[in-house]
Amino acid sequence: MKEHHCLHAALLCLGVLCYSQALATQRLSHARPSLHGHLEKGKEGQVLHRSKRGWVWNQFFVIEEYTGPDPVLVGRLHSDIDSGDGNIKYILSGEGAGIIFVIDDKSGNIHATKTLDREERAQYTLTAQAVDRNTNRPLEPPSEFIVKVQDINDNPPEFLHENYHANVPERSNVGTSVIQVTASDADDPTYGNSAKLVYSILEGQPYFSVEAQTGIIRTALPNMDREAKEEYHVVIQAKDMGGHMGGLSGTTKVTITLTDVNDNPPKFPQSVYQMSVSEAAVPGEEVGRVKAKDPDIGENGLVAYSIIDGDGMDMFEITTDYETQEGVVKLKKTLDYETKKSYSLKVEAANVHIDPKFISNGPFKDTVTVKIAVEDADEPPVFLKPSYIFEVQENAASGTVVGKVHAKDPDAANSAIRYSIDRHTDLERYFVINAEDGNIKTIKTLDREEMAWHNISVFAVEVHKQHQEAKVPVAIKVVDVNDNAPKFAEAYEAFVCETARSNQQFITISADDKDDSANGPRFIFSLPPEIIHNPNFTLRDNRDNTASVLVRREGFSRQKQDLYLLPIVISDGGVPPLSSTNTLSIRVCGCDGSGSPLSCNAEAYVLNAGLSTGALIAILACIVILLVIVVLFVTLKRQKKEPLIVFEEEDVRENIITYDDEGGGEEDTEAFDIATLQNPDGINGFMPRKDIKPEYQYLPRPGLRPAPNSVDVDDFINTRIQEADNDPTAPPYDSIQIYGYEGRGSVAGSLSSLESATTDSDLDYDYLQNWGPRFKKLADLYGSKDTFDDDS
Repeated sequence: MKEHHCLHAALLCLGVLCYSQALATQRLSHARPSLHGHLEKGKEGQVLHRSKRGWVWNQFFVIEEYTGPDPVLVGRLHSDIDSGDGNIKYILSGEGAGIIFVIDDKSGNIHATKTLDREERAQYTLTAQAVDRNTNRPLEPPSEFIVKVQDINDNPPEFLHENYHANVPERSNVGTSVIQVTASDADDPTYGNSAKLVYSILEGQPYFSVEAQTGIIRTALPNMDREAKEEYHVVIQAKDMGGHMGGLSGTTKVTITLTDVNDNPPKFPQSVYQMSVSEAAVPGEEVGRVKAKDPDIGENGLVAYSIIDGDGMDMFEITTDYETQEGVVKLKKTLDYETKKSYSLKVEAANVHIDPKFISNGPFKDTVTVKIAVEDADEPPVFLKPSYIFEVQENAASGTVVGKVHAKDPDAANSAIRYSIDRHTDLERYFVINAEDGNIKTIKTLDREEMAWHNISVFAVEVHKQHQEAKVPVAIKVVDVNDNAPKFAEAYEAFVCETARSNQQFITISADDKDDSANGPRFIFSLPPEIIHNPNFTLRDNRDNTASVLVRREGFSRQKQDLYLLPIVISDGGVPPLSSTNTLSIRVCGCDGSGSPLSCNAEAYVLNAGLSTGALIAILACIVILLVIVVLFVTLKRQKKEPLIVFEEEDVRENIITYDDEGGGEEDTEAFDIATLQNPDGINGFMPRKDIKPEYQYLPRPGLRPAPNSVDVDDFINTRIQEADNDPTAPPYDSIQIYGYEGRGSVAGSLSSLESATTDSDLDYDYLQNWGPRFKKLADLYGSKDTFDDDS
């Protein structure tokens, strides 16, 4: 019995082993199809039989993120020709070979030496080959296979954004879609549930919900009110492994804002508004403001105001200030406290935009009562008319009454009024006004032709309140009087041809009158009675304020008379009528065949006997040129050429040299450099004279050499003496050297000869008479005193 049990166990193990072998063979056949029976053609067309490949394949999968101490066995390669004697060597090449994947060249076992990450790389393609260990000769063709990295749940879900923002209208229905959030999982979605995500809401209930499969967030409560709460913060979680235990998760925050809808009508915070306004307020002035509160925002909170009832609808108006959402009550017409002291208005505030969905919440408007009290004010005087128009005849006598203005005090006090004219509007002071009763009179004679209208302004002020004044315009029309006779409309100058025919019209004249049309046209033209029978010309009144002048006879001659003066009388239609006599100048001209004038001068026939204008101008020009030549010649003859040197005996030339550098006298031997007295022109041995023109060139002696820059004073003076004695061209002119300062402590007197001559000196200059003719002039100047006294 026991043996039967052992036999049954052995058979069961054998069956399991056979079944496992069959499964492995089936998987291998799916992974790499059998190559038995495949034929290939060679280069020359012969049939080649592919040798049978004897690989034994295992399923090559490796789990990612393996952290064990030993390398992971990926699989084993084995060839049919491998007898186990070690002569076959297995070689592995391809992606990651030798770095990530290594092969035992004897057994063919493949190991993974590094931790693999499927999210970085899902599979590797490798090539295996069996070669002879000794010769490295391939024993099998290379075969390619794939090592797949098997996924594990090592990546949590991640949302596309860390924070989401969404809007949904307030009072939305339950289930209204707000936003869809999406998460992704880097794990393999085709293997297990590592990438199967489920969404859930962690924060935000009970206001919102999320669909588990799609991540769509929806509203969960009805009638959410923005005015109660505007913003919600929702946290959404995405979990893999289908949301089961052990799955990884990620979260995101969603900020949901309720947008406004017009679901609230405007409401006034009070039922009555009290306002006041002065009767002195001008139309358009603001009286007060009302405001209806609407919790909605934007265009949903816009409110428009209007006056729908009240006794002040004609006196007041209301506008909307859309910046502050207030109704501005303004004055529409001028108020009068004495007439009406208070007004009442019914003001309505209504939404501008109404949502039909919430019309049942309406009406979207509200009303309020506005009571306005009119305050009494000290008003200025008021004229009975807004403006005055008066008339006065021109040339009226001074003091003529033009008209009267009247103003009154609208206040209950009814103060007295004083009147005055604004002199800025009456600079010429034509008018004066009675301060008590407002009568306007003239103080100058008016001339309508100078100014037809006078526009002045009259002030009215209260007697006891000078600051209250009113002003009214007064227009004064100056009525025309026929005081201007008509005259020619322009300065006419007519001409008539010598060959004019009888009754030929040659000019039409018109008149002008400064008076108004009532005293002006129509004009009547006529000749004076004394020349009514003028033999030369006649006048015809055209009865349209013009007249035509006609020739009465034929044949005019410029030689006999070239100009005719025709007086014409012009009368106006005024009362009484005025007239004036105007003279028309008529010149006789020579005309061509068409009647156009050619010449109107009587001298035209004698011009040929004289000279033309051009000839006269040429003659005058020649005469002027001759006169200019004569004047120049006389001027040149009178001029004299000045001589270069004056040889009169009375002329004494003195050369005065002033030295500004004053030394320290005889005691100072270093303050002055004598070399500065040297003439630069004398360095080369020749010093030309600048006051005369020498007759011949002076040549210095060969023995004389110029003094060096630094010399002894004695040598310098001797050199200059020799140059002066040996210069035959030098005239006997004195060279006076003036030394104004001799220095302190000097025992020498002045060297100036002029000073010696003008002071009482005991020196005797008679020896100069013995120096020859060259010093005669000097001897005469510095002779003895007796000689001077005798001469005097």
